[in-house]
Amino acid sequence: MKLLGLRELLLVGTGGFIGSVGRYVLSGLTYRVLPTAVMPVGTMFVNVLGCGVIGYLGGMMDARQAMGPELRIFLFLGVLGGFTTFSTFGYETLILARAGDQLRAGANVLLTVVLCLVAVWLGHSFGGAR
Repeated sequence: MKLLGLRELLLVGTGGFIGSVGRYVLSGLTYRVLPTAVMPVGTMFVNVLGCGVIGYLGGMMDARQAMGPELRIFLFLGVLGGFTTFSTFGYETLILARAGDQLRAGANVLLTVVLCLVAVWLGHSFGGAR
């Protein structure tokens, strides 16, 4: 496995900064627009938007080979990775399903959601919460 070079690390880091700031701003704006929401609509909005963007870019890339590896690293791992890792999860699940591997796609959804919820619960518990 090739180690990432400085150029790739800078692409991911710069993109991650942009994505994280975008998540913070858009999530905050969502809560301002919907101050009485009973769900975490800011996070939901960011996750849905990130999934839509990565789906669009992935489809464009598949159809037109429109992205080189550096732009893909910057956008997919950096910007969208900083914006929401849920977009990557959704995209990777779609790729499994489109490849005809519904069992692995379903297992990915089930395991990711359940294991992440368990990890949050465990971390929360170990952090001192009851």
